[in-house]
Amino acid sequence: MRRWQAMIRVMVCVAGVAAGPGASIVQAQEVIYLVRHAERLDDSKDSALSADGQARAARLADTLRDAGITAIFATEYQRTADTARPLAARLRIPVQQVAAGQTGALLAKLKAAGPAARILVVGHSDTVPELLQMLGHPEEIVIAKGEYDNLFLVWPAAKPVVVWLRY
Repeated sequence: MRRWQAMIRVMVCVAGVAAGPGASIVQAQEVIYLVRHAERLDDSKDSALSADGQARAARLADTLRDAGITAIFATEYQRTADTARPLAARLRIPVQQVAAGQTGALLAKLKAAGPAARILVVGHSDTVPELLQMLGHPEEIVIAKGEYDNLFLVWPAAKPVVVWLRY
């Protein structure tokens, strides 16, 4: 295992501990993991993943395999579902589809997931920052067109804690 992969796995384990018994009672779930879809094959509206994107999706599954993910959400586009699919297959849980333009509806589903939920959301360069803002993150996040390696860990609370990693 590469050094950076080991470091991310340690952060994921720390995330699980940090969200444990001392977590705020106002939060709707333990932790939310947010990523943008992996590299796309082309610029078509519903592009598949490229070979690099498929490799990144496999890395995401390796990185989050022990994170205790209980639910996975992705938009209706194949690149988001294909980014989530290796982890979903490994964990034997479904990828739940949400419309890319319905961030408010996604937020409602996240809040309804329950206090023990650990959720992965695979979105887009515009929906991930929007969801971070809706979850209460005060800083503006911009994901550049060629950036596919952002991994955000969010502990929802009155004042959410956000950790920004690369994978």
